[in-house]
Amino acid sequence: MSKNFLARGHIRALNRRHKIAVAGVAALGAAAIVFSATPSDASTTVTSEAAPTAQVAYSTEPIKDVKGTVTDQLAVSGVKTEQIAAKKQAAADAVAAKQADAAAAAAAKEQAVKEREATEAANRSAQRAEAGKAAPQTYGDNLDGWIRESMDIMKKHGIPGSYEGIHRNIIRESSGNPAAINLWDINAQNGIPSKGLLQVIPPTFEAYHVPGTPKDIYDPVSNITAACNYAADRYGSMDNVYSAY
Repeated sequence: MSKNFLARGHIRALNRRHKIAVAGVAALGAAAIVFSATPSDASTTVTSEAAPTAQVAYSTEPIKDVKGTVTDQLAVSGVKTEQIAAKKQAAADAVAAKQADAAAAAAAKEQAVKEREATEAANRSAQRAEAGKAAPQTYGDNLDGWIRESMDIMKKHGIPGSYEGIHRNIIRESSGNPAAINLWDINAQNGIPSKGLLQVIPPTFEAYHVPGTPKDIYDPVSNITAACNYAADRYGSMDNVYSAY
């Protein structure tokens, strides 16, 4: 038998002894605990009955604190959501109000511009009217000026006649001489010679004289206006006259 075999047997023997010793110590310790926990005046009774199993109690009461906490959290969350929505709405209302103010300001500005332009236009019109009053129409002291002045007077009295028609007949009758007089025709023989630019006899001039012009048969404007008034009554217009009338 080898030394190693003896050594292993010896170790196993020691181990068994050590285990027994440890178990004994544990038992003594447990007994000591039981003894110390037992009152001094009480007798120790050994029983084989098993200790009753402890009953676990379950409560049916709601966990109020937890539920209240969750509800409070939801309430706080709802308030925050409402506050965010209110802020967004307030911001949107502010933008809308700003846009409305800008639109109103633009409309007011446009209206002010229109009113100013209307006022300026009225002022210009009044100024033109005033200028027209302050500076009356002037005409040249010549055949062109006499015809134009006569035509303006004729227009006021509704007497027809064009520049061409008047000018054509003047050239034929007097060659544009306002002092012209016919002393040889039948009218001259009857003592009422034709006179002026359009060779009007005195009775015709008196009958067709137009108010606002001088009562002078030799006045160029008076002669033209009266002659055209007569021609309009008899021929429809001086434009329709192409010979002695």
